[in-house]
Amino acid sequence: MSQRADEPPRGEEHGDDDYNGSAVVFTAERQAEVEVVLRGNFQPIDGRFHWYGRVTGDGELDELVAGRRAEVVLRTPHGDAVATLSDPDPWNRYRITGLGRPPFPAGSELVELGEPD
Repeated sequence: MSQRADEPPRGEEHGDDDYNGSAVVFTAERQAEVEVVLRGNFQPIDGRFHWYGRVTGDGELDELVAGRRAEVVLRTPHGDAVATLSDPDPWNRYRITGLGRPPFPAGSELVELGEPD
């Protein structure tokens, strides 16, 4: 079966998501290693970059946030960012949201916001 030209290469880590991989969630007291799927976009209404995604929960993450909303720091190999974890969904995945510089390489939308040539 052939691959369509507009599809990302199979096996590519970033596909349709801006970041899909390992990360660490920090609170003031503890940390937990997690898997995340993140994406984001620039919102012209408020002039900020909004990023969001899902964090795969496990026992360590459940103990860290006790199944409740929590302010955290998310670290990926690309950087750190302050974020909010919400309640887990039925599959025990936590919704995560953040504003500003994301902890992953941003797409062309942020590049377009750079200084004019």
